[in-house]
Amino acid sequence: MICISVTPESRQLAKVDILNAARQCDIVEVCLDRLLKEPDVKDLLDGAKKPILVSCRRQSEGGQFQGTEDERLMLLRQAILAGPAYVELDAETAHKIPRFGKVQRVISYTSLDRPLGNDIEPIFDEAVAAKADVIKFTWPTQTLEAAWPLLAAVSQKRSLPVVGLGLGRCGLTFSLLGRKYGSPWIYAALEKGMEAFPGQPTVGDLDDLYRWRQVSGKTRFIGVCGFSEMSLATCKVLNAAFDQLDMNTRCLPFDVKNPEQLAKMLDILKVPALLAMPAYGQLLLRLAQHMDEGTRQAQYADLFLKQPDGWQAYNLMGRIALKALETKLGKQTAEDRPLERRNVMVLGAGGLSQALALGVQKRAGLVSLCAAEDSQAQQAAQHTSSRYVPLGKLYETLVDCVITTVRNFDHASRKTPINPSVLRPGMAFMDLTDPPAESPLISEARERGCKVVEPSDIFAEYVTQIFKSLTGKELPPEAFAAGLAG
Repeated sequence: MICISVTPESRQLAKVDILNAARQCDIVEVCLDRLLKEPDVKDLLDGAKKPILVSCRRQSEGGQFQGTEDERLMLLRQAILAGPAYVELDAETAHKIPRFGKVQRVISYTSLDRPLGNDIEPIFDEAVAAKADVIKFTWPTQTLEAAWPLLAAVSQKRSLPVVGLGLGRCGLTFSLLGRKYGSPWIYAALEKGMEAFPGQPTVGDLDDLYRWRQVSGKTRFIGVCGFSEMSLATCKVLNAAFDQLDMNTRCLPFDVKNPEQLAKMLDILKVPALLAMPAYGQLLLRLAQHMDEGTRQAQYADLFLKQPDGWQAYNLMGRIALKALETKLGKQTAEDRPLERRNVMVLGAGGLSQALALGVQKRAGLVSLCAAEDSQAQQAAQHTSSRYVPLGKLYETLVDCVITTVRNFDHASRKTPINPSVLRPGMAFMDLTDPPAESPLISEARERGCKVVEPSDIFAEYVTQIFKSLTGKELPPEAFAAGLAG
């Protein structure tokens, strides 16, 4: 089931929000703490077509209630008398408000600054004492590691059902896993701007991007590390393809801080494949037991497949990007070498930059590396036997091709955009920062007469190759169109 949170400020619009939410969910959570005037809760809930869960949180629990504690307790008592299906109460409040009628009590435990940790057994005893029907945990889930104890709490069989709400980017991760592992319900916002907590996914996100309603205990997840625009587009297209071919497979987006724990978590979740967005290609390489020599040299991979003898790492994006660049430069046959003796400037010093530098060299091109931090660029250039260009000399250096893997030249918290003067008429330009998204630099490159490798073409080939690697099948064109629609 799904519970949509509505956070009305106006009593007049609250009924509209409840009606709209009820059309898309199984339970409607009405957050009373946002209302600017004291509501008539019975009138508010009258005529609701789906079970209602009423909440009124303190600010310390992520709510917006501005009144006194006595006023909050009075509002909750009035709400219970109105006869909703559920009322959410923190443990302290639950001891002050007795059970009434058939209203079920969701006893909530909220930590806004850190996960509650693995030892949550005493909380269950406290919830039983507070006459809980359901226990709810809410805590930050910026990474998969932080969401892990929350998932364990939901997935284990206990005397009381457990629901969870993850705060932050991996709250979405938890929602999808909660659906698979039998959480009584998962949470979503009705639409952007109506989140009960910052970062809460909307029901539209869960429907359109992740097709959550088809997720079951037998669903196989493909891990996608990173929350960039490229990550979202990849999930959307792949999920559309899985759905079109009636495959019980979905993408599971997440973030990770410590890859040392990742292999164990993926094994427990039975994840057979992992896609690493470019920012994670170096960090996750330690997951792999096997890789080809090119991947080992570059120390970068974006596809990991679980084999009987361990994880195998592959570098798809580097090969796809350089093939697209060669095509733009006029390659027509296998014997053509359009990069031979061409000067190629790679902007950035990360794993993808190093993979591209090595790939250009294999094609007999001449590679220069430049990055925001000269020391990092120098180290990457030394690792790949490329020419190092200090940032101060970038705009004086003449090259035939520019490949950028960074959107800005970031110095700590300062972001300095790449100056378009690096682009000159006739040169080839390829932006790999976040395909299929288009950066302002791409528009500048077109206006200045550069030979632009379209990011949409790179993305299309990337997601096609990914799908074939995962399934052995061709990506349905209809799924690609449906995945990127809207």
